[in-house]
Amino acid sequence: MGTLYLLPAPLGQEALWPSVIPAATQAVACRLRHFIVENAKSARATLKWLGHPGPLTELSLTPLPARPTAQDCEHLLKPLAAGFDLGLLSDAGCPAVADPGALVVRAAHQQGHAVKPLVGPSSLLLALMASGLEGQRFAFHGYLPIREPARSQRIRELEAESRRNRQTQLFIEAPYRNQALFGTLLAVCAPHTWLSLATDLSQPRETICTRRIADWRIQARQAGSVDLLRRPTVFSLFSEE
Repeated sequence: MGTLYLLPAPLGQEALWPSVIPAATQAVACRLRHFIVENAKSARATLKWLGHPGPLTELSLTPLPARPTAQDCEHLLKPLAAGFDLGLLSDAGCPAVADPGALVVRAAHQQGHAVKPLVGPSSLLLALMASGLEGQRFAFHGYLPIREPARSQRIRELEAESRRNRQTQLFIEAPYRNQALFGTLLAVCAPHTWLSLATDLSQPRETICTRRIADWRIQARQAGSVDLLRRPTVFSLFSEE
């Protein structure tokens, strides 16, 4: 029986792979011929970036459904039963962590297959590490509501939860909506609440900054001083008594 390898992908492909992917992870990715992927085109780009000997067109790249059923998982894991090692390859970051694939991993455990997570970039952990906020207690909430008043209400709830539990709250947004979310955070949160913005992590334009909301409001008055538009960003919020 084969092993299911969980393969992290770069958070963007502007960096050289040795700076974000360990050689051992690259070596495993480059010997595999069977993969479960989010998108075949981006998966081939990642494997080319890693130096897979290919030919890439001859690799088995099976798309992962958005909501895989038990039957889907059984089909996706067929190479393991046939004795082949299989890679679950993320589009960016770590599979099954703020990323699709958890149901496939669970199905592999249920079928008795070995599961091997490999080291690579996680935007959530990088953002938390660099934020200076509470690292012992934290929660990731994915995407917040898009429309008002639901978005403002959710932000108030997360701020209160952070204050009550001394817990850092992490969330993300589609890059083209980052600026709108940032504006709502400035309008809704208390002046003393901490907000960390981790943008373009591991890329040449990486910026990470942690300030209180009151200080972010001052900076935001300077036109163009906080540029988040179409730049992947992790938001980290922490509120103290």
